[in-house]
Parts: sequence; structure tokens; C-alpha cells
Amino acid sequence: MYVSHYGFTGRPFQLTPDPQFYFESATHRKAMAYLGYGLAQGEGFIVITGDIGAGKTTLVGHLMATIDPQRLTAVKLAHSQVDGDDLLRLVANAFSIATDGVDKAHVISRIEAFLHRQARSGKRSLLIVDEAQGLSLDALETLRMLSNFQLGGQSLVQIFLLGQPEFRDAINDSGALEQLRQRIIATHHLEPMQSDEVRPYIEYRLRNPQISPEAFDLLAEASNGVPRRLNALCHRVMERAAHEQSNVIDVALVERVWADMGAEFAPRHVDVAAANDRVDIEGLRADLNGLKVDGDLGVAADRLLRAEAKIAQMERRLDEQEEMLRRTLAAVAALAGDAALSKFFANQAA
Repeated sequence: MYVSHYGFTGRPFQLTPDPQFYFESATHRKAMAYLGYGLAQGEGFIVITGDIGAGKTTLVGHLMATIDPQRLTAVKLAHSQVDGDDLLRLVANAFSIATDGVDKAHVISRIEAFLHRQARSGKRSLLIVDEAQGLSLDALETLRMLSNFQLGGQSLVQIFLLGQPEFRDAINDSGALEQLRQRIIATHHLEPMQSDEVRPYIEYRLRNPQISPEAFDLLAEASNGVPRRLNALCHRVMERAAHEQSNVIDVALVERVWADMGAEFAPRHVDVAAANDRVDIEGLRADLNGLKVDGDLGVAADRLLRAEAKIAQMERRLDEQEEMLRRTLAAVAALAGDAALSKFFANQAA
């Protein structure tokens, strides 16, 4: 209803990922930098993880839109809950390789032959696998096997894996994935947008009606900075504003919509994992309530918990970025032929 009420040409807050609405938050900018670094390397695996609705699919859609099809053949798989054999056929079909009536060995041969032809024609090949948390060990081993294909010492296919946070945990914790883990050249976890990024995100999609500064703050709080949650909330807010014939969105309106959404928009548990330890912020808050902590003290305790969670997240990101920097410097030193520097950075990473 609000599309016609405000004279829009389309829905600015649709839930379906749309590369046209790609917004480069700080965390998405870092993810694109890692993807660009990976493409420059031309080998190995790049792993991007994020919670549901964090913008992984939109990120990939934006990447695909920037790729020159004359230089790079990129395909994407979104169906990952299959075994290794079925995944192999999905990969072949994505590259338009016929597999009907062909056994596994011949499917592998056809894929390798296709990748060789691509390389000889001066084109690189990229395989993007979405929802990677659904991949079985057998399917992951199949992908690792594909990454072994080479021509003249150069990899024939590069693989990007996109998944939810549990996929990152599975890679780090599983001893069976050591060989794949050694082939990962970069990883990044998409965090929620920062509170000061919510307003630019909304204004990037919308210029009218007016939204009060306080309403922007509440939208950031209610959505936790998760793009899909923010889109869902903004969609409902716009519908309510149009129904009430209002051109101004204020805190009261956002509060009414947030309350109507109820459990659908209850605060999410915050993952503050350091190593493999998890702290349930909502559980801690419930404990505080049980101790009858209220008023200003309760607000202070709540803010303290959120601050501790944020610090833990920042420490984890710093550790990941430091490790990535060491590996990058070691790779640069190796390419430059400086054995001493390469050994130094390798020792630092170890």
C-alpha cells in the first residue's frame, strides 16, 4: 500500500536480496576487500560467514554484477544439502556441462576438461557456494578435490563459501577438514551494521517520508543492525505510516509497529564467543531481573552486558584481522622472493 501512497516505483524494503540496493557498510566493505584479495590470488577458498539476514546473498549479487564475464566465468550454487556426488553434478550443471547418463568419474573428467578449456582461452573460473553450513563432509571433500585441478601450476577454479556462523565453527573445530582449512586464504564474518550506519542505509533506499532522528535510533535498536530485520521493520513502519496518512515517521509510530511484531522481533541472543565459549546475554539479563535489579541500576547493568559483548566481538575481529594480515604479508614476501621476510611472517603466524 505504501508504494502507491508515496509514489514509489518499487518497494525499497523488500526482503528478497537485490544487488541494486547493495549498501557498503564497514563490515561489507571489508568482505568485498577479502573477496577482491581472493580473486587477485586466483586460488584456494574464501569463506564469508554471517547471521541470517546479514547480507551475504546481496554481497555476492553485488560481486557478480561487477565481474567481467569476458575474463571470469562465475557460477553460484544455492542448494547445498546434498552429498558429494550430487554436489559434483550440480557444479557441472552450473557450468553447463552435461551429466545425464554419465558416471561420477566421467563427470569429474568433463569438469576438469571444461576448466582446462576456460584457462586456455584466458578465462578464469569461480564457484560460489551459498548456505555452506548445509554441506556434508563428503561434499566439502568434493570441493577440496575440485580445488586441486591445475594447469601450469595455476589453479583452474577458485571457490567462495558463504555460510552461517556455525559453518565457521565447523571448519575451525573439525579435524577432518584440516586439508580444506589449509587451502583457505581469507575469511570474514559479516557483523551487524553499526548504529550510526542505519540512517545512511535507510536514506540510501528512501528519501521520503521524513524520519525523526530518534526514530532512526529506535530502528537501529529494534533491528540490531541486521539488514533483513531492518528491512522487515521498515516495511511494516511504512505500511503503518501510509495507513495513518502520515508523512512523518516518529518514535511513537516505530514503537507501535515494534510492539505489534511481538515475538517476531524479540531481541536476539548475542554471540560473544571467545574461543568456543558462549555467553547468553538474555539469560544474564533474566538472572539480573531475578535479583530484582531495576531502575537506573538495571539500565546500567544492561548497558554493561552489551558493552562486554561488544568488546568480546571486537577482540575476536581483531584477532582474525591480525592473522589475515600476517598471512597476507607472508604471501607478499614469498612472491617478492624474500625468503627471510617470508620465514619471519610465517613464524609470526605460527
